[in-house]
Amino acid sequence: MSIVTLLPFIVLIGAMFLMTRSAKKKQQAAAAMRNEMQPGTGVRTIGGMYATVKEIGDETVLLEVAPGVHAVYAKNAIGAVLEDSEYNRIVHGDDEDSDSDTVVPDDASSLTEAAEATEAAEVEDAPKADLTKKADAAEAAAEGQKDGKTDGETDAK
Repeated sequence: MSIVTLLPFIVLIGAMFLMTRSAKKKQQAAAAMRNEMQPGTGVRTIGGMYATVKEIGDETVLLEVAPGVHAVYAKNAIGAVLEDSEYNRIVHGDDEDSDSDTVVPDDASSLTEAAEATEAAEVEDAPKADLTKKADAAEAAAEGQKDGKTDGETDAK
């Protein structure tokens, strides 16, 4: 066998090795993330539910999904362990950047005034189209006679 016939198999085996290696790294990172859970930590499940960890077992986790409501989940069902600030921002609506100087108007008129002013200036500068009818009927007839036909006439016999 020549090297040319073995090359596709070598490339295929190399690709499979790289894919399994990256999958193992992701699994190890997820396991490390789940191992750093402690009681009181905020988590998001793979279903998108936010909860607080109450107890951690070997394969299960007791989560408080609402005040006084507890549920048992598998450790594999934990999608992300959140920092306290992020958990409070998402669940409780706490905003750390509430000191910003952004002022939101009560109505949208102040937002559109500048746009309307620039549009009005553009309209004033644009030449106006002549949409009036011809005043003289003879002038219209003379225009129609340029090619020897009037409105509605065709070359068909």
